[in-house]
Amino acid sequence: MTKEQIKEYTARVAQANRTELVVIIYELLLDEIQEGNKQYQAGNTDAGEKQIRKAQGYLQELLGSLDFRYEIALQLRQLYRYVNEQLIATLVQRRPIHLDAACEVIRGLMESFEQVAKEDHSGPVMEHSQQLYAGLTYGKGTLNEVSLGEGSTYGGKI
Repeated sequence: MTKEQIKEYTARVAQANRTELVVIIYELLLDEIQEGNKQYQAGNTDAGEKQIRKAQGYLQELLGSLDFRYEIALQLRQLYRYVNEQLIATLVQRRPIHLDAACEVIRGLMESFEQVAKEDHSGPVMEHSQQLYAGLTYGKGTLNEVSLGEGSTYGGKI
């Protein structure tokens, strides 16, 4: 992940409500699986393994956040277990095993949570994060401010 991507995710996390946080974790999980798959395909087994282990970390975060008072949590747990089985198979066999299927499951869940996030008008989980300055970037003849918050712009020129 590039520094710019890290900054973007950091800014999004600071402003996200609970549903948006789940969407962000799904995005990160997909990114790691896809990067791991790419590394395995290129013959970089160790790098692929590293990415798949990161993906497992995100998956564990999703599993740990399930609230079993709701029936849907049981269904999500089964889907997460399926994805984890594919990740484990990839690690054990040191080659991508059904990673496309795992991505398809996560992509479907992410799309569902994106729809829910549109209806979730709760505030950010992080307190006191109305305005977040992620930094300044310099371009040829311009200075760009990257900030998030009420009334601010993202990537606006100064």
